[in-house]
Order: sequence, then structure tokens, then C-alpha cells
Amino acid sequence: MVERDEVRISLPSKGRLAEEAVEFMAACGMKIHKPNPRQYAASIPALPGLTVLFQRPTDIVVSVRDGSVDFGITGLDVTKEHGGLDEILVLHEALGFGACRLAVAVPESWDAVRSVADLAREARAWERPLRVATQFTNLTRAFFGAHGIEPFELVYAEGTLEVAPTIGYADCIVDLVSSGQTLQDNRLRALEGGIVLRSQAALVANRAALSRRPEVLSVARTLLEFTEAHLRAQDHLMVVANMRGESPQTIAARMLGERVLGGLQGPTIAPVLVADGNPNWYAVQIVVRRDTLIEAIAELRAIGGSGVVVTPVTYIFEEEPDRYRAMMDAVKGAA
Repeated sequence: MVERDEVRISLPSKGRLAEEAVEFMAACGMKIHKPNPRQYAASIPALPGLTVLFQRPTDIVVSVRDGSVDFGITGLDVTKEHGGLDEILVLHEALGFGACRLAVAVPESWDAVRSVADLAREARAWERPLRVATQFTNLTRAFFGAHGIEPFELVYAEGTLEVAPTIGYADCIVDLVSSGQTLQDNRLRALEGGIVLRSQAALVANRAALSRRPEVLSVARTLLEFTEAHLRAQDHLMVVANMRGESPQTIAARMLGERVLGGLQGPTIAPVLVADGNPNWYAVQIVVRRDTLIEAIAELRAIGGSGVVVTPVTYIFEEEPDRYRAMMDAVKGAA
């Protein structure tokens, strides 16, 4: 592990994943300051002790693994392929962008091969090893071994793998797939049961740095808290309504009797000072899941709610995120 004073995080340097990582950090309240777009270092004013570096996704994994960088945002796919289980700790495996899947695909002309089991049967019948083009050799080797696909020969390749079966330097491929359109365009078919790994952007950290350097552990807590607060808020909305009632307690009883009006811990209820002086008007406020909004509004109206206002939620902070507790358990276990 590299000894130094500053805390570092690496983000992807190019492409869509790079843009989405910067946008994600800003949405989490950690906007990156990079005056010169050609620079490979930047800062986060909200976290003055943290230096931001920009690298290729695979290089991020290597840098976190060897300790030259403390944190990284990169694909879970390259993390699982190149990361050491002892050196790298995945703090958050699903940041909500960069989604794809690592999948086995064969030529459409292989009519008898529709599933991984079919491929295993086909491989055993061949007089030579099945040639598989991929840049994820470790993940592919483990997957093929677990599913009894043998014998096989891995052909390491980067770039456009979809042409490998057509050109003839491989029989099938294991590659990242998003929509699947590129496979169709190249007359390839993903196999049933052939998903090696579902991947998206992940937050990773150097395990030794977390256990040995208190300043790294402090930054980790901030990264996790704001990441979790942002991601949790995306699925929720704030709902405010006016309601008549004899007291906050009677209104709360009505709301808690409904299916989705309980809020996070319960409704917030405050008096509304109306022009005619009627003391029985209250404003109720709850946070509801986005997918229950229609039901929430219907339930509010059914128990006398009116003037319903709905607004987005930016952050929802927990007392202590589950992933922070998991990180601390892993750090203690490594100590």
C-alpha cells in the first residue's frame, strides 16, 4: 500500500460512464471542481480533504487494489474481473447508472444451442476446444467451469468482439450487453442462463486504507451517507395536504389506518392558521414511495385531505446506513 497524506478517489476519465459519474457525484451533493477539462486531477469543495483523479475503469480497479488510490467509482464487471478480494472492498454495488450484463452469445445459426446447457453439450461433442473471445477471462473461466462447459479455449480480445465468430478467430463470445441490439446486428444470440454477471457502477475502496487511516474511514462514511441518501430519495416523494380534524392525534389515527400514509416513521402534522380562525385545520406531511403516489393521493382524499402538493425529495438520511455498518464489520474483520 502506498503511504501518503491525501485521500484520493478515481472516476472514469472518458465516455458515458465518466459523464454519469460526475453527474452522480453532483447529485449526491459532492460537485466536482475541474477548471481545466484536460486536467487529470480535480477537487470537491464540499470535501476539501479529497482529491479526484480520472482514469480508465480498469486502471481504477488496479489503483484501488494497490493502494495508490483509496476509492473508486467503476464498473462492477471490471472490479470482479481485476480486483483482489483481499485488497478491494465493494462499498456500494449499485449506484444506479452504467447498467449492463456480461453474457454468453453464440451465432444465430447455431439452432440447437439455445441455453448454457446446450452449449455444454455442444462443446463436449466437438473434436477441438470451444474458442471463446472475451476480455473477461477470469469471470468467463469461472462461469464455464461452474456450468460444465468444456473443453474450451479463451481468446483474449478487446474492442468489437461481435465480429469474432464471423471472422473466425472465435466460436462464441462473452461480452458486455446493454440493449442487445449490437448482438442482433451481428447475428448473435444471448443464451438462456448465460448471464455471467449483472453489472453497474460501483463504489469501491482499498480495504487496508480503511483499516489503517482514520481520514480515509471518515471520507468513506461521508461518501456512503450522501450516496445512500440520494439513492433512497430517488424512490420517494414529499406529499403535503390540508385536512380538518379535532386534533393532530385524530388525524394521525386516520392516516395510520390507511395502507400507504404512514410516511417514514409517521406523519408530520401542524396547525394551519386560516383566515376565519377555525382551529381545526391542519397541514399533514408525509414521505411516500414514488410507485405508491396515486394510491397515497386517493387515500388522502378519502379521509378528507385537500390541496395536495407533491415535491421531489433530494436526500433521505438514515441514522446509519446499512452499507456503512457492513463496511465497519469488514474493516474490523480485516484488522
